[in-house]
Amino acid sequence: MVCEKDPLVQKVCELYEQISSLESLKPCKDVNMLFTQLVVTCMPPNPIDVTNLCKSIQDIRCKLIRLCGEAEGHLESHFSTILGSYDNPLHHLNIFPYYSNYLKLSQLEFNILTKHCSNLPTKVAFVGSGPLPLTSIVLASFHLTTTSFHNYDIDPSANSMALQLVSSDPDLSQRMFFHTSDIMDITNDLKDYDVVFLAALVGMDKETKVRFIDHLAEYMAPGALLMLRSAHGARAFLYPVVDPCDLRGFEVLSIFHPTDEVINSVVIARKIPITKQCSVEYPLAPTKLPNKCFDIEMFNPLNHVNLLEELDIEEQLS
Repeated sequence: MVCEKDPLVQKVCELYEQISSLESLKPCKDVNMLFTQLVVTCMPPNPIDVTNLCKSIQDIRCKLIRLCGEAEGHLESHFSTILGSYDNPLHHLNIFPYYSNYLKLSQLEFNILTKHCSNLPTKVAFVGSGPLPLTSIVLASFHLTTTSFHNYDIDPSANSMALQLVSSDPDLSQRMFFHTSDIMDITNDLKDYDVVFLAALVGMDKETKVRFIDHLAEYMAPGALLMLRSAHGARAFLYPVVDPCDLRGFEVLSIFHPTDEVINSVVIARKIPITKQCSVEYPLAPTKLPNKCFDIEMFNPLNHVNLLEELDIEEQLS
C-alpha cells in the first residue's frame, strides 16, 4: 500500500497543506505558484496506483481534487471576464495561460472521435462547460466547423460569461448554445446528440461521477458516443479517475493516457443498443476490455508527438 513515505505522496501532501491554508483560491501570485508546483509534481509519468493509497491519503486526494476544481473555476471566471471586455474575445484566447493545452487536448479528442465514427457529428452536447468553454470553442472553430454545440452548466453566471465570448462571432454565435440546467434533469433531449462530452470536474467523487454516467446511459441515443476525461498515475491527484467498470451501458472503445503536458486522459465509449443490453451476451454493464495494451505514437498536426497508452476494443459487437 502506498503511504506517506513515498516521495511523491510526501510532496503532494505538503502542497495540499499549503493550498488548503490559503484564504482564497482566486488567481494571485501564491495560488498560481502552488498550483503550478502541484501540476509539475504530478505531471511526469508515474506508476503510482491511487487505489492503493491508505485511507488518510485517499481523503487528502479527494479534498485536493475539490480544491483544484474550485481554483480552476476561479481561473476560468477571471480570464473569461478579461476576454469579455474585448470587442472580439475569440481573437484573444491566447491570453489564457493554458490555451495551448486546450488546443492539444481538443486535437487529441478530435483524432480519437474520428477514429470511432464514420461521419462527423451534427449535434454535440458538452456537460459542465463553465464560464470559459474552450473545448467547445476550439472544436467548433478548428475541427467540427459545421457542428452545433449545446453547452450545459448549472451556474447561470457561467453561461452568461460564456455567451459573452461568442456573441460577437458571426459563426459561433449561430452554432453554440448555452443551457442553464442540471444534466440530471435533462432526459429525452439527450437523445438528440451524436456525441456527449462530460467535463472532468462534473462529479468530483466516484459516486457522483457514476451517477452522471448512469443517467447518460439511460437517456443517450443508442450508438451515440460518450467522451470523458479521466486521469492516470499521479495525475489522479488532480482529477477524478473514470474506470471502464464505471461505464455501465456503454461499450468502452479506447482509453488514451497522454504523457506530455496534456493532463487529462481521454475515454471514449459507445451507448450499447437496448436489445444488446438486455441480452444474455450483453448485460447492462461495460463491455469488458480484452488483454490488449500497448504504446503507440500519435502524430499531432500541431507539430507535437504524443506517446499514448491505448486500450483498444476491436469491433467485436459487429
